[in-house]
Amino acid sequence: MTSDLVPVLKKLRLSGVLQTLELRSRQAVDDDLAHDEFLYRVLHDEVERRESKQLQLRLRRASFESSKSLEDFDFTFNPGIPKARVIDLATCHFVERHENVLLVGPAGVGKSHVAQAIGLRACQAGHTVLCTTAHQMLSQLRAARADGSYDRKLVRFSGVDLLIVDDLGLRPLERDEPIDLYEVIRQRYERGAMILTSNRALEEWPSLFENDLMASAAMDRLLHHAQVVVMEGNSYRNPPSRKGRRGRDDDS
Repeated sequence: MTSDLVPVLKKLRLSGVLQTLELRSRQAVDDDLAHDEFLYRVLHDEVERRESKQLQLRLRRASFESSKSLEDFDFTFNPGIPKARVIDLATCHFVERHENVLLVGPAGVGKSHVAQAIGLRACQAGHTVLCTTAHQMLSQLRAARADGSYDRKLVRFSGVDLLIVDDLGLRPLERDEPIDLYEVIRQRYERGAMILTSNRALEEWPSLFENDLMASAAMDRLLHHAQVVVMEGNSYRNPPSRKGRRGRDDDS
């Protein structure tokens, strides 16, 4: 019977059902399942398989540098980080509302970790995500100008539900990079959500752009629907010594 089912399932694009069909058939006999219950379990297996496959595809296309989650983020290390706001962002409602999230703070406090962890949650919620550094994004756009694929590359950064741009302002922007950054912001305005992380204070961001007019237009779009989260504290990469922490506790 299974051999007869194979071409039928393939025609219906349900060949994945074969992965659990034998197991469910044996369960149906052993547990005397009703026909509709058996059919439900077989089809439910296929739904879960497809959802898992789609999630893996979204994760692969997101291009996360590493696997980061909120579950392995140590909020106790820097108690000043607004945990409640981060958890609220992880619900991904801001993605549905096409809002921006600006994570600002010194190096090492966990901005990239939080950004990627929220990106992971967005993937799990069914959103398309792309994670990149500002340097990578602008370098790719610069190369695309040279080979004539600029419009296609711009679509890659503007077409996903959530774009994560890490380390904005880590270095001065050169040549056409201010224009390219502005164009990404303009294309995504009220069409898609963004998370941007930066070591620079928000007041310094306008200096990234080519002139005051472009800076004003870019910042106006960035901040119109935005949540600014300031993350302060010690660096995870260079934690204070035990002696240093004890000294501060004594002073307090």
